[in-house]
Amino acid sequence: MAERPGRNAGEANPGNPKAGARDRQAWWDIPLTIAIAIGVVLLITTFVAKPFSIPSGSMEDTLGIGDRVLVNRVVYHLRDIERGDVVVFDGSDSFVPAGDVPQRNPVAGALTWLGQSIGVVPPDSTDFVKRVIGVGGDRVTCCDAGGAITVNGQPLEESSYLYAGDAPSTQDFDVVVPQGMLWVMGDHRSNSADSRAHMGDPGGGFVPESKVVGRTMAVLWPLSRIQAVEIPETFSTVPDSGEGS
Repeated sequence: MAERPGRNAGEANPGNPKAGARDRQAWWDIPLTIAIAIGVVLLITTFVAKPFSIPSGSMEDTLGIGDRVLVNRVVYHLRDIERGDVVVFDGSDSFVPAGDVPQRNPVAGALTWLGQSIGVVPPDSTDFVKRVIGVGGDRVTCCDAGGAITVNGQPLEESSYLYAGDAPSTQDFDVVVPQGMLWVMGDHRSNSADSRAHMGDPGGGFVPESKVVGRTMAVLWPLSRIQAVEIPETFSTVPDSGEGS
């Protein structure tokens, strides 16, 4: 008795409509899975946490050029910004004048946003990463008789995070941080255009809390530099504004 010719695996059976439906479903599985995965990633990076590539050496040695860090976007919905936090913020209208903010067409803007959301496109020139030294109400001065920056009269012991060989600041200042604002500085003080460099600007060098994207939680890449970014112990000794200033 002659054998019936067989069909190749996956070949549609014209007499079986369910087989054709399965074939069509299989064709859509991969692109649908990819689309869902991208959607989940974008939701996470938009509302929870996002990767950020360090663009300059202003935070060395805590953060190096090209380090990939994880920025927590949720934490400041749960607690206030604290002294010692390393934050990513939008410097538009504070560190970057409004007229200098680059403009993109909608397509380029969407592609850039997508690339930045997954960490493959460098951050905008308006994005900065610095350490919070003073919050609203704090008096921040440089420097005391020992050459230290003080916050509300308390000297900061910054040797654990300050770039080797750097002084806390070679520029004198004495500021009171307005409510809702931040005084921020880089850890590589001699290579950081931070609040000190913008004291003559309309914003006085202060960064609005509303412009903060999130807190830098950890270095994820390169593997040799994986580490958590903690708040240095010295900030726990700073009194509240009005107590020691």
